Amino acid sequence: MMDDRTGIKGTLKAICVSERRGTLKEEVPFAVLRENFGIEGDAHAGQWHRQVSLLSFEKIEEFRSRGADVGFGAFGENLIISGIDLRALPVDTELKIGGTLLRVSQIGKACHSHCEIYKKTGDCIMPREGIFAEVEAGGTIRPGDAVEVLPLDPDRPFTAAVITLSDRAAAGEYEDKSGPEIERILRERYYRVLETLLLPDDKSRLMKELMRLADQRQVNVIFTTGGTGFSERDQTPEATIAVCDRMAPGIAEAMRAESMRITPKGMLSRAVSGIRKKTLIVNLPGSPKACRECLDVILDPLDHGLGILRGSDTD
Repeated sequence: MMDDRTGIKGTLKAICVSERRGTLKEEVPFAVLRENFGIEGDAHAGQWHRQVSLLSFEKIEEFRSRGADVGFGAFGENLIISGIDLRALPVDTELKIGGTLLRVSQIGKACHSHCEIYKKTGDCIMPREGIFAEVEAGGTIRPGDAVEVLPLDPDRPFTAAVITLSDRAAAGEYEDKSGPEIERILRERYYRVLETLLLPDDKSRLMKELMRLADQRQVNVIFTTGGTGFSERDQTPEATIAVCDRMAPGIAEAMRAESMRITPKGMLSRAVSGIRKKTLIVNLPGSPKACRECLDVILDPLDHGLGILRGSDTD
């Protein structure tokens, strides 16, 4: 199924860079994009997922119409593009700009400290309207270059994130082996594992990361490991339920059934599974062996469910 936002064409209106983070970006007549790095000479370039920031020209004009005197780059954006509602593009969308290629990697961002524009006007559009991308093919770009939204590949790999919940492992008291084992299995199944996190058993912190990964990074599936037992600190199911829009109980039930086939203690698992927007969240057990056993049961059927969630499959 092709996303209905593909095939749209726009124009690169301006390019802005800054040599240091936390400073206003300034317009430049051209820029060199480097593959898997970003814009040469820009402080935010590097081997991470927010290599290039983009903002719609129309959103800046709308902000200006409210009386704000802001120039290009004032919101910290690298590329200003007209004719495309960037905020509506799903993560993994490819943008062709001149002879270069970008892949959308994040939608919006958290505002950790209010910028100068927010302090002056009480608002900043970058956290809710800006998007971020990684450079897949480099080259030189200039204002006036055509920008094209390419069709999403329905057969592209699923994306995943893995979160380990453990007070002791997060404190460095022992090595996390479950998270790396889950990542290994997923990569063998051709998943793109975008992030791996090691967190203490903290409900609010886990909720924050689940929401960020689902809302901003739009990963197809998040696997958690640990925190599903009877200890008072085990809060993974509660955090998962709190952020989900809908539950998918059959997945957790299938894992419990498999675990009980091996040991009666499998009934003690409080793991849940659910859906936030278009992201599936699955609680796995805490041991590497149990994670392998559960993934063996659920990964094949999950392909169809994940395809439906992202729109590349039908019922």
